[in-house]
Parts: sequence; C-alpha cells; structure tokens
Amino acid sequence: MEFSVWLAFFAASWAISLSPGAGAVAAMSAGLSHGFKRGYFMTFGLILGILTQVILVSAGLGALIAASSLGFALVKWAGVAYLVYLGVQQWRAPAKPLVAADDGSAAQVTRRQLVLRGWGINAVNPKGTVFLLAVVPQFLDLHAALAPQYLVIGSTLAFTDLVVMAGYTALAARVLAALKSESHIKTLNRVFGSLFIAAGALLATFKRAA
Repeated sequence: MEFSVWLAFFAASWAISLSPGAGAVAAMSAGLSHGFKRGYFMTFGLILGILTQVILVSAGLGALIAASSLGFALVKWAGVAYLVYLGVQQWRAPAKPLVAADDGSAAQVTRRQLVLRGWGINAVNPKGTVFLLAVVPQFLDLHAALAPQYLVIGSTLAFTDLVVMAGYTALAARVLAALKSESHIKTLNRVFGSLFIAAGALLATFKRAA
C-alpha cells in the first residue's frame, strides 16, 4: 500500500472511530461502571471484533453475508438482540459510585467478560461488514498482494480505536465518576442502557444493499 493511500485511509479511520455508535456507547458504559483500568478492556474486545470483520471481508465471507438474505438477517438480528440485552443489563445495573478498578472489590464483570462483550458488539454487526465492503476496496491495489494490505488496514483501524476508545472510557470514568449521588448514577445507567437499546433499534432498521 502506497503511503499516500495509507494516509487517506488513516484519516478515514479516525472518522470511523470517532463517529458515535455502539462501540463508543460500550466504551463509555464500561468506564462508568468499572473505571478506566478495568473498563478499557472493553476496547480490546471491540478491536478484536473489528479485526474479525476485516478477516471476514478479506476471506470473502463478508460479501456472502451481505448477499445472502438469510445470512444477513441472522447476523443482524443476533446483533440487535445482543445490544438490547446489554441495554437491559445496563439499565438494571446497581446504582453505586465507582470503585477503584483494581481495589479487589467484588467486580461483577471480569476483564475477560468485558473483552468478550466488546468482541460481540463489533463482530456481530452486519452494518460494519457492509461498511467495510464499501470502503476498504477503495484503498486496495488489486494488482498487489492483498494479505499485507488487509494487515495494514486492520492494524490502522485497531490503532485509531485504541486511542479514541481510551478517550471515551476516560471521559466516563473520570468525568462521570465525579457524580456520587445514587440517583445520578441510576439515571446515567438508564441513559447508557437506553443508548444500547437505541443502537439495537437502529441496527434493526439497517437493510441489505440491493
């Protein structure tokens, strides 16, 4: 991949990462509920989900999902159900102030669970698959080896997400953590829960390209 092409994709990657979506909601929700050090593990899962999408697209499975009505519907509704489930869980989360991420308190969600949760959000998302199918080919040189180019694309998306999601997680952990009132925290939990459900509702309206 030529440097000028990569630079254009690098700029696009920042726009992709910064755009509000389920990933940003997940990062902020994790920061709010678990603090920065623990909550940031959600980002690793989100990145693994992105890399899963890149692998699907590079292997041609993404095109198959996008072209198959049944395959697209199965993946879409699995994603919708998962986002709504996360929304309900966040809505019902206990209204308690943040504790230190590594203070040994009885954390209800482990780091591994946060990683798996983040992976599920981005991996089971046909909207992401279709987006990559539409955007990535514009930056590929079809006359050169594709595997190294997909490696660069995946690495670039992973880097920008590492930075951007750190900001979202820190925003929730450091700014919103200042709210100590139980009623305020309950309200925030319900706001983030509603955002997850709204993201699921938006995904439900997403249709396969004709």
